[in-house]
Amino acid sequence: MQPRPREITADYRRRAGILTWSAIVVGALMAVALVVSVVFLVRADQDTRNAAYGYLALVLWVGIAAGIPVLLALAIPAARMRRRVREQGR
Repeated sequence: MQPRPREITADYRRRAGILTWSAIVVGALMAVALVVSVVFLVRADQDTRNAAYGYLALVLWVGIAAGIPVLLALAIPAARMRRRVREQGR
């Protein structure tokens, strides 16, 4: 006999929503950082006096790489929680 799953409360639904929106915001920031880093690389490539932009692009890439585990830590539990909420609603 399997244990019965606990009832999904309003607090659980709210936390699922917060995690989902947090994952969306982190993903959007990472996408913006990727676009900005490409712009920085293009600017650095156009003129040698703008070489510092290449280093700024590298810093953004490090930030993106550091953000991937954060995104996963938010998105995976959010997806599981949202699925559980959906299944409970049926």
